[in-house]
Amino acid sequence: MPLMWESCCSTEYGNAERCRSFLSSSEEIGDQFGRLFDEASNTLLNMHHSDILIVERELDLVVMTMNRPPANALNNDLISSLLDSIRAFASEPSPPGIVLTGNGDRFFSAGGDIKEVASLEVATPRLRAFHAWLCELERYPGPVVCAVRGYAVGGAFEFLLHADYVVANHECQVGFPEINHGLLPAVKGMRQAVQMLGRRAAQSLLYWGELIDASKAVEVGAIDEITETGQVRDRAISICRKLRAKDKKLFAAIKRSLNLTGLMDDDALDAMTIDDLKEYLGEKASADARARFLSKNIKQS
Repeated sequence: MPLMWESCCSTEYGNAERCRSFLSSSEEIGDQFGRLFDEASNTLLNMHHSDILIVERELDLVVMTMNRPPANALNNDLISSLLDSIRAFASEPSPPGIVLTGNGDRFFSAGGDIKEVASLEVATPRLRAFHAWLCELERYPGPVVCAVRGYAVGGAFEFLLHADYVVANHECQVGFPEINHGLLPAVKGMRQAVQMLGRRAAQSLLYWGELIDASKAVEVGAIDEITETGQVRDRAISICRKLRAKDKKLFAAIKRSLNLTGLMDDDALDAMTIDDLKEYLGEKASADARARFLSKNIKQS
């Protein structure tokens, strides 16, 4: 069944909640955004966050598509758009699942735009925004799934390493070519490579700067599954929906524990455990799940 999408410009209105409220209006909103359509589908709007980042939404799922042909290179404008969007979604009472992809079949993204590494003054703001984006990916309470077609290299590879799940096509290639081009990956990305892939695999990718294909990427843990090019986006959406359907507080607590506890001491870990317990113990969905589990065990005994 085809999806009816709602695109929104979270930076223009401050947060996605205000944007959705605005989308329900039937008034003209100017040439920048377009007009209301499909009144049979609750009057959804087809809008663009910007030309370089297309944000499509249906209820509790968002697809963000990087759109900088031909290679979806990450310049400061694109990184800022990604950062503004995820912060807006994270601020919602119930953050949506996110599918992140690139426009076209050859490139998820070729990584950082090398033209913006011309000087320290130009490169520093982009690197700081990029670091902030990786932090937001790591802390985002809902699922983030990458739908990868073609190359995902350099900074774009770091997106995959910070995602909760990665679906890729057979033609996918990933890696850190920076050492061969007079560049360095973000330090946070290199640390994440060690944590996700293991030290030896990370060293190999970082020291040699060679790309690996999809099969090898699955083997080392850089991506989760491979499918046909035409099925990548739909499969990623399906996975994201399934993860989004999990108990939201439990999912967020597990994700936070996996991503953030490596830098915490034992006292902080103990405090987080108790805080998480308070959050989910009184939740009806969690209580119902425990009751079903107990009932099943009693019947089996």
